[in-house]
This record gives sequence, C-alpha cells and structure tokens, in this order.
Amino acid sequence: MNTLSSLGIFFAVLLLTISCTNQTKDWSAQTEITKWPESKNGAISITYDDGIINQFTIAKPIMDSLNLPATFFIITGKVEGSGKGKFIGRDPKTIISETSTIKTDSTNFFERASLIAFTGTTEAEEYHANVGSLYEAGRIAEAYELLDEGYEKIRNSRMRNTDDVVFHNNPVDTTSWEQYKSYAEQGHEISSHTVTHPKLAVLDEVNMRYELEQSKADLAKFMGEESTFSAEGPYGTENERVMEYAYKIYPALRNRMPEDWLEEINRGSKSQPGNTKKEYVQWQRGALSNSGIDQMKSWTDTVKAHDNIWLVLVIHGVEDYGWEPLTTGELKEYFGYIKENKDSLWIATFGDVTKYLRERKATKISAELDANEIRITLTSDLNPNIYDIPLTLKTYLPEGWKDVSLMQKEGNSPLEVLSDSKGNYVHYSISPAETSAQLVRMD
Repeated sequence: MNTLSSLGIFFAVLLLTISCTNQTKDWSAQTEITKWPESKNGAISITYDDGIINQFTIAKPIMDSLNLPATFFIITGKVEGSGKGKFIGRDPKTIISETSTIKTDSTNFFERASLIAFTGTTEAEEYHANVGSLYEAGRIAEAYELLDEGYEKIRNSRMRNTDDVVFHNNPVDTTSWEQYKSYAEQGHEISSHTVTHPKLAVLDEVNMRYELEQSKADLAKFMGEESTFSAEGPYGTENERVMEYAYKIYPALRNRMPEDWLEEINRGSKSQPGNTKKEYVQWQRGALSNSGIDQMKSWTDTVKAHDNIWLVLVIHGVEDYGWEPLTTGELKEYFGYIKENKDSLWIATFGDVTKYLRERKATKISAELDANEIRITLTSDLNPNIYDIPLTLKTYLPEGWKDVSLMQKEGNSPLEVLSDSKGNYVHYSISPAETSAQLVRMD
C-alpha cells in the first residue's frame, strides 16, 4: 500500500472517530432539578392540629373553594373504630397509693406522669400537660412537686377518679374515618397527632410507643399507608428522647427535620428566614387569634422575596372552637391572598413538600446528547412507592433547538422553549418511578 493510500485511510478513520465523538456528548451539567416544582419561588404548607371539627366544617370548605390542599394532624383515638387512649403498666390503684408515701423523683416520674391523664377529668389532663411543660423547660424539681400535688388531690377525692379519657381541647369529635378518607381523596393529607395528644416527653417508653404506634396503625388501617408518612408530636415538642422514638416510626415530623441542608425556625423563634445560608429553610409560624391579617400576609410576602423558604403555617382553633381560633373572615381573606400568589409559590401538603426536597437532594442526573435527542436518566436510593412526587427538571438546549418534545412511556409532550442569561431551556417533570425520559428536537 503506498503512502497516499495509507494517509487516506488514516484521515478517514480520524474523521469517523470525530463524527462518532460528536454524536454522543455528556449533557449532565446542562440539566438540573429545580429547587421548587415548576421553578416556583418557595413553598407554603397549611397545617392544622388536633382534628377540631370546625377545621373540617368551616376552614376546609374555604380551602376547597380555592383549590388549596392542607395537612390535618388528627388525634386518632377520638375517631370511632380506632384504638383508644389508655395507660399501659402496673395497676393504677397501686401507683396512686404509693404516691402517699413516696415522693416523685427520677425513678417513678415517667410512670406517674403517664398515668395521671387517665385518672379522669379535664383537671387531671391539665396536670399532665403542665407537668410536661415544666419538665421540657428544665424545671424538673417543680415538675415533681406539681405531680405530687395532682396525686394528692386524686387520693383525697378532690379530683373525680374515673376511667374517662379527656382529650386536649377537643372532647367532642364526630368526624368518621370514612370522611377522613374522602378528604384525602380530595387532595388533603391526614396525618398523626398521636392517640390522645399527650406530653410525649414525660411518658415512659411503653406509653410513648403506644401513642405513636397505635395512631400510625389506625391511619394505615383506615386511610392507607400514604397517611403514615407525616406526624406531629403534640405541643410541638422537640425533646430528644421523643425524637429518637418518633423518627423510627414516622418518616417525617413537623417537630423536627434534621437534614443538614435545611435550617428550621420553629414557631417560637424570632429568627428571620432571610438570614440563613442553607439551601432551604423551614419557617414555622403559628396563625393565632392575635396574629392579624397584615402580619400573616407579610409571611407570604417574605417567602416571595427569597428563593429558599418553606413557610409552614400552624392553625388550631377555628371560629369559636379550639385554641387561639381564627375567624371565618380571617381565613377567607388570608387563604385568598395565598391563592393570589399561587403562580410564584407552591402550595402543597407538609408531606409532599418534604418528599420533593428529599427527592431532589437524593437524585442524581445523567444526561447524554446524541444528535437530535437528549437522554435523561435519574437515579436515587429512595423508595419510589413512598417518594412519589414528580421532579421538575430544567435542561439547557444545544444551539439552534427551537421545537422540543418530551418523550416518555405515556407519550409525546411538546415543551415551551424559554430563555435566560445562560441560553434556551425547557422545563418538564419526571416521576421518580419513571427514572428516564428523552428530549427530542422536532424542528
């Protein structure tokens, strides 16, 4: 073979190699999962505690009229057919008798604090709650003394001793599991607020586990597994011992979410969410009787002014029933204001926002450009049967692409080509169960 022929073959191979190299190109750096679905500016979750009847007869219809979803943390022991509140342990009469000669201390505190709410009357439940508040505030000796005072009243019949179970701020509830099921089908989240709304931090292990596990079991039985994702320990507890147990039972707690990429600002904190350096901030605000519409609207405005805030609203009473109730007029005006901002803010349940954030942080993107097609692949260790919120992806396009479609199992979807300072791009959604898709140039 002469020299010219050899050179010809060499250059032919080289051109073929270059052509093949240009055919497939790693495009992963040109694709990202947006911080919020549809590239919105932030998120708001509207949550309710205690399962108060007015939440469903007054607040929910207002939200339904505006197509706004909510998360209802319900006290499951009040719902007909579910496991009821009870004390698990030694004979209560024996424990009550011992309080006459043995003062409360670290060796018997949790057992006695667990029992007292089940000795009857609202006053006994209030002793349990107040003892718990002292304990969580670090005022241990005062908690012991108050518990001794409560049992002294019980022994001397100054508090009626019955088998009745008194529920925190909500003795009457007519909502059925069938109704709760229908609410979930309408897009609302029904989640656990324990069986009886106790101060979990002062329960002994067996009674704490019952409150958490029985509530979850009834939600799974009557509502389905999707209602066992989120929970809220009563009184917003952040007690370390409670969190250790609760984390093992529920994937998400409104009380605390210890992800290293999330800063939490609880309801009692005066910290401002705009000061955080973390990627996300969960900003909880209690919407109370004295909050006022202007302040509540300012919370929404703050979310709009940043790109990393998740506002979690906490509502209890409605109209004339429950703790710190909001009026019907306040709910209509505030929810209407939230609705006005729905184009820039993602309004979603507590569980759905939690899932999206975790999915985004846990998902890796692989993308390849091959001629007129970009192949997208997502990989994650999360269970797609639980973490099932579609992710919004943003992919920058090669120069000259003007007409693009998304190809998935269910079919072909034309996409709008948008632009910013970095170039032309498209937005699209992929379900975690889908794992792959193709962007196809159609022009």
